[in-house]
Order: sequence, then structure tokens, then C-alpha cells
Amino acid sequence: MWVKKWAAEFIREQLGIPGCRALLRLDKEVRREGELLSCETRYFVSSLDPDAVPASTFQDLILRHWEVENCLHWQKDRYFEEGKHVLGGGNLGEAWPLLTSMAVSLTRLLWRGERTLREVHEKCLADPRPTAKRLGLKE
Repeated sequence: MWVKKWAAEFIREQLGIPGCRALLRLDKEVRREGELLSCETRYFVSSLDPDAVPASTFQDLILRHWEVENCLHWQKDRYFEEGKHVLGGGNLGEAWPLLTSMAVSLTRLLWRGERTLREVHEKCLADPRPTAKRLGLKE
């Protein structure tokens, strides 16, 4: 990983991204048994001061971001096709992501030995009464 402070000025002024204080580059290699399977470079813009924040902290923040992206957003796209929905006017455009986040959170709460979240969803759909009971709802 490298952090370039000098590039931040160019990004702020030429690309119109206010608040940029550092440009980050993270090279990711995936290896299995010593064999290189893939190599990927990702760039990030940060408003954090690179003089006050070590590169290891930037790396931790990036990894945590991707953990959320891979765990939450991937599930929302996979199970609810959130990225495919075209929502009209009104509040639905704001409500749909909130509802899908709640659904993923509830599914995790209901997980009891199933192999996948899909199995949890299917159980809930097949018979919602045990789900309602586990959530504290009465018949």
C-alpha cells in the first residue's frame, strides 16, 4: 500500500473532489499454494491527514469498508436484487435500502443452524409462525 499526499492537491483542484488529503493505492494479490491467481489494484481518496494517520490505519479502514461491502451489500444485492430495482418518486427510494438492511439483520438474528441465508429465508416463507414467535410476536 502506498499513500501519496502530493496527489491530493491535484485531485482536489483538477478533479473537483473537496476535502481530499491523500490518494491511496492498495495492491491485492490472491495466491493459493504459492501460485498467483489474481492481482488487482484499487485506488482510494481520503480526507484523513496522511501525516497523522499511518498507512496501516488506512489499510485497516479499507479492509473494514470491504468487510461491510462484502457482507451487507452483497447479501442485499444477492437476495433482494437491490441494485436492479428502479424506484419511482416518493419515499420508496429511501425506504427500500433501509427495509433490505433490516431484512438482512433479522435474517441473521433468525439463523439457527441453516447453511445459508437463503435457507433461513425459505424457512421463514414456508411457515412464518415460528419466525414470528422467535421475534416475540404473538398469534
